[in-house]
Amino acid sequence: MFAHGSGSSRHSPRNKYVAQILQDADIATLLIDLLTEEEEEIDLQTRHLRFDIGLLAQRLIGVTDWLKQGRQNFQTKDLSIGYFGASTGAAAALVAAAQRQKIVKAIVSRGGRPDLAGSESLSRVQAPTLLIIGGDDKSVIGMNEEAFKQLTNIEDEDKKKKIVIVPGATHLFEEPGKLEEVAQLARDWFDDNLQQ
Repeated sequence: MFAHGSGSSRHSPRNKYVAQILQDADIATLLIDLLTEEEEEIDLQTRHLRFDIGLLAQRLIGVTDWLKQGRQNFQTKDLSIGYFGASTGAAAALVAAAQRQKIVKAIVSRGGRPDLAGSESLSRVQAPTLLIIGGDDKSVIGMNEEAFKQLTNIEDEDKKKKIVIVPGATHLFEEPGKLEEVAQLARDWFDDNLQQ
């Protein structure tokens, strides 16, 4: 499940690309907007809703709970749930995972702001967590390193939490080959950790 952030949406070409790579590996994806159209219009002016991590996390939890109820036309209640969060969506994914510890099985953050999840939520995350940061995204590297230290509730830390710094990549991984690297890292992380 993709958690977009910082003014992005389910139409983000970067997240759509990663979703396609995951789908090609037989990993189902769900791209959703965590803000309504009206809220997106407000956020374009105020830029405050994209940083309302509590709101974004509650929306993500709502979709997670809906999937686990399995009331759709397709069976989803037995699927393992993983979150792919970008920017502020990464913080929302971590907060949601802290509140749904038995449901969320893996998290990947791309250029995320996990620091915005807060130390209380970070210390409660149990899902294997991969933080991917661009090597040229200097300010975000430090924020991720600090958040990484606070992921203290993950068992077998050597295998279940990891930071990968992609050399030569900026915040959006727009450089040739960099988004492909992110997609491959995400695919491998989910493939390793979503098994029941």
